[in-house]
Amino acid sequence: MPKVVVGMSGGVDSSVTACLLREQGFDVEGVSFVLWEARNRSDFTACCSLEATRSASATARSLGITHTSVDVRQEFVEKVIEPFVDSYSRGLTPNPCILCNRHIKFPFLLREAEKSGAEYIATGHYARTAAPAGGNNTTALRKGIDAGKDQSYVLYCLQHNELNRLVLPLGEHCKSAVRAIARSLKLDAADRPESQEICFIENRSYASFIEKLSPSACEPGAIVNREGKTIGTHKGICRYTVGQRKGLGIAAPDPYYVTRVDAANNTIEVGSLEETKATEITVSDLNWISSPKAGSFRATVKVRSMMRDRPASVQMRGDVARVIFDEPQFAPAPGQSAVFYDGDAVIGGGIIVP
Repeated sequence: MPKVVVGMSGGVDSSVTACLLREQGFDVEGVSFVLWEARNRSDFTACCSLEATRSASATARSLGITHTSVDVRQEFVEKVIEPFVDSYSRGLTPNPCILCNRHIKFPFLLREAEKSGAEYIATGHYARTAAPAGGNNTTALRKGIDAGKDQSYVLYCLQHNELNRLVLPLGEHCKSAVRAIARSLKLDAADRPESQEICFIENRSYASFIEKLSPSACEPGAIVNREGKTIGTHKGICRYTVGQRKGLGIAAPDPYYVTRVDAANNTIEVGSLEETKATEITVSDLNWISSPKAGSFRATVKVRSMMRDRPASVQMRGDVARVIFDEPQFAPAPGQSAVFYDGDAVIGGGIIVP
């Protein structure tokens, strides 16, 4: 009986993942990582808080599987929170879930699998893995069948040693089916709402969190138009991202959107909707799921987790990719990731740079 270590967050997705793998004949062991704990709220149950970990432990008992908790809060601060705050202080828009997957969740899942002698690791992500083909020794990563829930975007950062041992049973299911399975098992998480909070952000207030650790990122400054004329005052660069419309406080006949965050001069540049769009972006810090690319290739490219991937040409220049879209794309934000696809297969991806 093959053994698998399942990352359990206390939510419906990871709970059903554990159940499905048990039904498939795996020897299932659940593990939860304590990443962060709210300081001011006892009801804060975002992914991987202490409360969520207790919920995961209760679910494991109901499923008849073993469960352990691992405290990785110090590592989480160093690898996720500090880079997150630093990025916002530099006018970038990071994706903390990708940082966590890259530096915490999957490396530590693999470590726990090695400790327990498990052949596989698993999570509740909506994506699929496929066996290597065509002489390639690397497992393929594909989109989940539920287009509205596909999470392959946040998994492009996986390393081959992680991907080759990864099982993703939810990739073959729609969210509604997963909830139905949870209800049939009478799991506590069956009807729990989707988490809208990142585990270290309470009340969805990024700025308040960042201000405590980097006050300079929240100092007021000028809002300027494309000609450099001051037309307003912003409340700190940490409160803005490229493409943002709300919160500018500028009265004008046509709406303004953030087109650039200039941390060096503590200014926010704004323009029209059309001026937020870009035909080209530059992507660095690349990670390849398939073989590394050279020269030029065609792909569809996704620049935000909730946006569709769009056709583009990708031109490699050493370790940097120049992406040229067939049509201008709305607000690619420096600091976010760009992920390249061939059909439903992830080729690789990296970080959008200014």
